Amino acid sequence: MEDRFNSFREFYPYYLTEHTHTTSRILHFTGTLLVFVLLIMAIYYGNGWLLLAIPVVGYGFAWVGHFFFEKNKPATFRYPLFSLASDFKLFFELLTGRQKFKSS
Repeated sequence: MEDRFNSFREFYPYYLTEHTHTTSRILHFTGTLLVFVLLIMAIYYGNGWLLLAIPVVGYGFAWVGHFFFEKNKPATFRYPLFSLASDFKLFFELLTGRQKFKSS
């Protein structure tokens, strides 16, 4: 059983241990990138229907990474807000090179 996390600072190191497979990190990055693309398109085109695709795309890519590559249960089910914030933090760390796609 995993520990209870009381802060994002405590949670994020755990989150990284659940995201070590290279393909899973690529899938998470791709899903988050597409979330931003859909958000921008929804705003640009004034199409609110595109917003409905955001959770499907974002979670779809991430959950494929978890179920088929990491072989673990997404933290979203137990820590939804910490997990969502961690997805965005990992995305920007991968984008800026602070994290690597290939975990060491």
